[in-house]
Amino acid sequence: MTGSGSTEWRERFASKVATPEEAVRSIARGRRILIGSGAAEPCRLVAALVTHGTHLADNEIVHLLTLGEAPYVKPGLEHRFRHTAFFIGENVREAVHDGRADFMPVFLSEIPELIRSRRVRIDVALIHVSPPDRHGCVSLGVSVDVVRAAIDSAEMVIAEVNPNMPRTHGDSFLHVDRIAHLVPVDYPLPERVPEAPDDVARQIGKHIASLIPDGATLQTGIGTIPNAVLAELGNRHDLGVHTEMMSDGVMKLARAGVLTGRKKTLLPGKIVTSFMMGSRELYDWADDNPLIEMRPSSFTNDPFTIARNERMIAINSALAVDLTGQVAADTLLGRFFSGIGGQVDFIRGAARSPGGRPIIALPSTAKGGKVSRIQPAFEAGAGVVTSRGDVRTVVTEFGVADLWGKNIRERAMALIEIAHPDFRPDLIAAAKQRRYVFADQRVPRARFPWDEATRERLPDGREVTVRPVRMSDEETLQDLFYRLSDESTYRRFLAHKRTHPHQEIQELVDLDYERSMAMVVCAGDEIAAMARYDVDPATDLAEIAFVVRDEWQGKGLGTLLMRRMTEMAKARGLAGFSADVLATNKPMMMIFHHSGLKLSSELDGGVYHLRLTFEAPDRTSLVPNPPPKS
Repeated sequence: MTGSGSTEWRERFASKVATPEEAVRSIARGRRILIGSGAAEPCRLVAALVTHGTHLADNEIVHLLTLGEAPYVKPGLEHRFRHTAFFIGENVREAVHDGRADFMPVFLSEIPELIRSRRVRIDVALIHVSPPDRHGCVSLGVSVDVVRAAIDSAEMVIAEVNPNMPRTHGDSFLHVDRIAHLVPVDYPLPERVPEAPDDVARQIGKHIASLIPDGATLQTGIGTIPNAVLAELGNRHDLGVHTEMMSDGVMKLARAGVLTGRKKTLLPGKIVTSFMMGSRELYDWADDNPLIEMRPSSFTNDPFTIARNERMIAINSALAVDLTGQVAADTLLGRFFSGIGGQVDFIRGAARSPGGRPIIALPSTAKGGKVSRIQPAFEAGAGVVTSRGDVRTVVTEFGVADLWGKNIRERAMALIEIAHPDFRPDLIAAAKQRRYVFADQRVPRARFPWDEATRERLPDGREVTVRPVRMSDEETLQDLFYRLSDESTYRRFLAHKRTHPHQEIQELVDLDYERSMAMVVCAGDEIAAMARYDVDPATDLAEIAFVVRDEWQGKGLGTLLMRRMTEMAKARGLAGFSADVLATNKPMMMIFHHSGLKLSSELDGGVYHLRLTFEAPDRTSLVPNPPPKS
C-alpha cells in the first residue's frame, strides 16, 4: 500500500507519463473507447485519435454530450471509427443524421449499470483529470456522470492531467495507479457561456418560479429557460440542488445565499450534481469547494434517490407536447436531435417526492412563431420521451397547465390555453375532430396577464391564489355550483337552480377581458369563490356577481375579490359596478358598503339594485400589462 506522503506513487506516475501520440498508439483495433463528458473531454487525446491513430480499425467511440470537437465522425474515417451517442450533441448530430454514427436511446440513470455489467463494454476510457494530490489521487473534476463507471470497468484508462481541471469533491477521486498513461496538458477547459434569456424565456421563468417554494430542491438543465428560472429565485430561502448538470446560475444563487441546502432531506448542505458545464468562473468556484458533491448519474438520476429529496422540483425542456400530454424531446422533424438524457429519471423522481413537482417547459412556438410546439399529434418519426402518464405540469410563456389527474378533454383544454393564441383555433378544431373536447367547445382567448395572479393571505392565516378564470376551470367551477347550499344558490342566481350544464358554465368562463372579467379564489385544487362582471356599453357600468362556497363564507373571500375586481375595472376605465342583491343577503351588502366606492341603491321586491361608481375612472389603459408575445 502507498502511505500518505509516500514517494512511491510519484515514481510510478513518472513512469506512466506519455505524449498523446504515445498513449493513442497503445489502443488496439476493435476496441470500444469512452470519451469523457462535457467540459471534461480530453481534447488532445481526441485529436490524437485521428492524427496518430492510423493503426486503428473498427473502433467504436461512445460518450455523452461533449463540448469539444468530434473529428472521429468526419467522412472518410468510417473504417477506423464508429460513434454511438448516448446523447446527441451538436458536434455529432450531422453524422447521426447521415448514418455515419449511431444513437442509443437510454435513461441516463441506467448507463452506468450497462457499463458495469459489460452489456455496453468499455475497453478504453479517455478521461481528463486534475493533477494528483499528495496521496496520489486525481479528481475527475467537472465530469463524474458515466465516467465513474467507465474507469471502474475499462481494461485501460488514459488520462490527460491538466492544472486547469478543478479538484472536485464526492465520488470523483481516482488513484494514479489505476491509470495506464498520464498525458500532461495545460489548456483552458471548454466553456459554455450562459445564454441570456429572451422575453419568452423570462416569462416562462416567472411562471416556473411561482411554483417553487422556499426550501425546495431543484433540478435544472442548461439553456435560456433554466437560466431564466434561476434568475427569478433571488428572493427564495434555503433552496437546495440535486441535479444531473450544474451551470453558472447555481453558482450565482449559492453566492447570494439563496442556495443553502439546509432544508434538503438528502445530503443536506450539499449541491449534488454529476457534471457541470459553464464559464471559467464556475470551474474556478468548484475547485476544492466542499459544498459541491459530485456523484455518478446512477446516483443523481436514480428516481428512487431523487424522491428522497422532499419538495423536489424538476425542470426539463421539450421540443413539443401533444394535446394528450406526451413529450417529444429527442427528435425534431422526424430526425434524432438529442437524447432521452435524464428527463424521465427526474420527472418520475420528482413525482414521487413528498411535495415535489415535475415540470416540462417550452416556448409556445418554433421557427420564429410559424409552428406551434403544442400540437394535436406528433409528426411521423417523432419519438415520445416522456409518456402522458408521467407528465403533470407543462409551462409556456402563456402560463401553467396542470395535467395531473385530468382526463384527455381537460388536458387538451389546459394545453390549448397555454398555446400561442394564433394557433388556438386550429388546436380546438383538431381536438374536436379527435373527439377530445365538446363539439361546441369555444376557443380560449388570449390569456390575461400572468402578473394579475397573486397569492393572498386571509385573516385566518391561510393562503389562497387569486387569478383570472380559465376555460379549463369548467369542471372545477361546475363542482363549486353543485356543492352550494340551496340558500347560497338562490343568493347567486336570484332563483332556484338544480342544474348547471356545460353550456352555462362555458358562458361563465368565456371571457374577452374588455366586456367581461372573472376572478376566482383557489385553495389548492378547488375553486372556493368566484366573481364576474359583464359591461353594459350604454352605462359603462359592469354588472358584478359573487359566489362563495358555503364552508368558505365569512373568511374574507368576498372582500378580497371585490378589491381585485375593482382594480381590474378601474384599469379598464369603467365607470363602476351595478349589482342586484337580495335584501336578506347582509354579508354581500356589507362588502359593497365597505368597498370605498360611491354607492346608491333602490329596493324593489326584496332586491336591492345597486350602483357603485369610481371617483375618477382611468381610461388610459385597457389592460394593466400586455399578454406575453412569442
